[in-house]
Amino acid sequence: MQNRVHLPLAQREPRETRGGVPSLVVPGGAEGEEGGELLQVGGLAKAAGRTVRAIHLYEELGLVKPHGRSKGKFRLFDQEALLRVRWIAKMQDLGLTLAQIQSIVREWEQAPSAPGAMRLMRSTYRSKLAETRAQIARLRSLEVELAASLNYLETCDTCDPERLLGACSCCERHEPEAAPELVAGFHAGHRVGSGLEDG
Repeated sequence: MQNRVHLPLAQREPRETRGGVPSLVVPGGAEGEEGGELLQVGGLAKAAGRTVRAIHLYEELGLVKPHGRSKGKFRLFDQEALLRVRWIAKMQDLGLTLAQIQSIVREWEQAPSAPGAMRLMRSTYRSKLAETRAQIARLRSLEVELAASLNYLETCDTCDPERLLGACSCCERHEPEAAPELVAGFHAGHRVGSGLEDG
């Protein structure tokens, strides 16, 4: 039996990563570690659920940097860049602008010590946690009122089809004060508009 000699690949070959995202496998060398997967900008955008334009903007702001370039001079991004882009997306979901994220990154990088850098992130996350909890409380309150409003409005299907909208302001099926604000509010708008027309 002859011994087989496996020669290294002369070119990078496309490969599918999890989720069907195209990547480039670099079998070692200056542009990547052994077995490391590098993504072109389109693959990075797809893997992170962002647009190519967004990735370019992150680059312009110094938030994301390419790991290297392919022989064809295409920018290549490693998994660290993918993690950074996903982090940026989460920070934006928390309500931070790209300018604010850029400022946080700059302060982080210029922090005189590791504890100081961690203190900065703790302060940022503590503030956002308080805002997020307050938003959750508001949404839960809205959820309760939406459910109550739907229950209230379900009875409208039992009304006479010929009944005029103006008669809803004195509905005998409900006490006036029983209407949730999400219901009472649009009634109030209708009454105000009717009054102006009559005058």
